Amino acid sequence: MDTSKKVEYWLSIADDDLNVAKYLLAGEKFLYTGFMCHQTIEKALKAVIAKDCAVNEIPPKIHDLSKLAAKSNLFDIMTETQKDFIDELNPLNLEARYPEYKESLAAGLQKEKCERIIRKTEELLCWIKQQL
Repeated sequence: MDTSKKVEYWLSIADDDLNVAKYLLAGEKFLYTGFMCHQTIEKALKAVIAKDCAVNEIPPKIHDLSKLAAKSNLFDIMTETQKDFIDELNPLNLEARYPEYKESLAAGLQKEKCERIIRKTEELLCWIKQQL
């Protein structure tokens, strides 16, 4: 797959994940809304990494947004607000997967917070796309 198709692939999935997050918010599935926002940014960062990968290489199979941002060379140009936001999103990936964390994580995710997370996800996704 050529580079432009790899980038397009990852961005398409990021856009789909954001739409799923909005759908889940409407259904008041707040824990999974946050999870899908994390997935959105993860895929967008992997699009940036894919742009610089060799033809047959794929982005790393990691989920830590700070590490992906560093690997994409975006971390150093991110604002402190953007870095704080990816730090906020990071636990929504792994901790949402494990029963011992789900209850406490879900307790902190209410409608207003998830609406803010989606808005900030949209803003960061747009910024990442501009960097491509």
